[in-house]
Amino acid sequence: MPHHPHLWRRTEQPPEGIWRWIPAASTLRTYEPGWLTKDVFAGIVLTAVLVPTGLSFAQAAGLPGVGGLYASIAALIAYAIFGPSRILVLGPDSALTVLIAAAVVPLAGGRPESALALAGVLAIMSGIFCVLIGLFRLGFVTDLLSKPIQYGYLNGIALTLFAGQFSRLLGFAIPGGTFLDDVASVIHGVAAGKINWVACAIGLSCLAAMVSLKRYATALPGTLIVVVTATAAVWLLEPEARAGIAVVGRLPEGLPMFHLPAVSLQDVRALIGAAVAIALVSFADMSVLSRAFALRGAYTVNRNQELVALGLANIAAGLLQGVPVCSSASRTPVAEAAGAKTQLTCVVSALCIAFLLIAAPTLLTHVPSAALAAVIVSAAFSLVDLGNVTRLYRMRRSEFILSVACFAGVLTVGVVQGIFIAIGLSLLSFIWRAWHPYDAVLGKIEGRPGYHDVVRHPDAKQVPGLLLIRWDAPLFFANADIFRQHVRQAIAQASQPPAWLVVASEPITDIDVTAADMLSGLYQELVAANVALYFAEMKGPVKDRLRAYGLFEMFDETHFFETVTAAVRSYSAQHGVDCTSE
Repeated sequence: MPHHPHLWRRTEQPPEGIWRWIPAASTLRTYEPGWLTKDVFAGIVLTAVLVPTGLSFAQAAGLPGVGGLYASIAALIAYAIFGPSRILVLGPDSALTVLIAAAVVPLAGGRPESALALAGVLAIMSGIFCVLIGLFRLGFVTDLLSKPIQYGYLNGIALTLFAGQFSRLLGFAIPGGTFLDDVASVIHGVAAGKINWVACAIGLSCLAAMVSLKRYATALPGTLIVVVTATAAVWLLEPEARAGIAVVGRLPEGLPMFHLPAVSLQDVRALIGAAVAIALVSFADMSVLSRAFALRGAYTVNRNQELVALGLANIAAGLLQGVPVCSSASRTPVAEAAGAKTQLTCVVSALCIAFLLIAAPTLLTHVPSAALAAVIVSAAFSLVDLGNVTRLYRMRRSEFILSVACFAGVLTVGVVQGIFIAIGLSLLSFIWRAWHPYDAVLGKIEGRPGYHDVVRHPDAKQVPGLLLIRWDAPLFFANADIFRQHVRQAIAQASQPPAWLVVASEPITDIDVTAADMLSGLYQELVAANVALYFAEMKGPVKDRLRAYGLFEMFDETHFFETVTAAVRSYSAQHGVDCTSE
């Protein structure tokens, strides 16, 4: 693993005050002159990938391609200033493309200017969510996007992207919508004879070339090679053949001014759900990628700082008429492989894109939409993850079902709704497991340490008159009555009426007021039945809660044992039971 002493010192002694929110200041103080040529070269190489992908992902979201370039410029510079990761590339990405399209296209009414304004507001809103979550140190909210949800979401995105771009591969456009809408539109378009065979040949050839280059020539910039070749082919075509091929066209010359996009309050309200979803998805994606590259570079990043930087990058992208952005798992490795040392690489790329728009806006005029569609479809293939879904099926069916539910939700009701449905199912699954946790009556297996579940180990011996119960969850309002029912059932099924009931409490990490009231009632119920209630291995903070709830007025410290073994020995001493086998 490479070691970077300057960056490591920065992690050990982080800057104080406002400077801790501007990592670029620390980078400049520790910048080594030998890094400059490497960062500049890597920035130029990265530009060759950022331009076609920026155009592609913006068009795939139903927006003018230039919106992807504007977003790239703003996000690269903003993250270079505020981002804690030494090498991380931000920009439009496939993980957000369908989310953006689902939110913006229905509201834009086919007007490119409205689509760009709506996408800009969406970027600003999602950026504000990220900044607020980061400032209030709530980065843990992204834990709601569990691995099964991410697998289902990405597989759903991949299929939705493919369905949405397949018509462009064939040379015609469709209105756009959910996966089912896109499939229906493609079928109707093919049946109506809308295929442009020249554009189709270009698109499918580009796709085949990209897949081959990714597999057999990974060192080559496949995206750039394919798009440049397709552009040259269109430029060389006869005017009659060229007339029916959709191309990017002339880009606006220069750069827009920073301004707040003008949209109605009604549209802002309609975008709230999508903005929250984009904030969650983009940061969950970024946190994994950022940590991976930090580990490779022997430094650490603060995920709340990452949230603030991601939010500021999105706000900057929206103010510059760009689309929402997130980290890129495909372009970040390009920067690293090209020798990038710091975020100066991203600044160089942003300046190169800006120079292209200012000095050579006609350079991209003949880029065929079919080639850009091939870029998106190729990216969609890389999102598919069937291996991990199969692993879920083998390891835990409930999480497999959750992943499939997210996948189905994305395809049927839409991307935003599908994500929130899956998050809701995930929370319900968690609540259900805590509501109905596993519990066990314990016994001793000769020759093995500890006490074990008598259901899983029928040969385990129970001490006569002593009932050991383990409860594998916190005790709270939803499961308190279930605990009492299980205790009653265990007492009723015991081979002889127990004199002691010992609760092995190590898994009980919390007890709320409702559960405390239940324990008070249970204690009195057990006293009436001549059964003494004890606890073993209860954590100190949980005991403190019982004391605060006033339960120590009923029983004191003598009702608590450090270990289950200590409880068994105490019972043996008081009741004259031979427990030497334990």
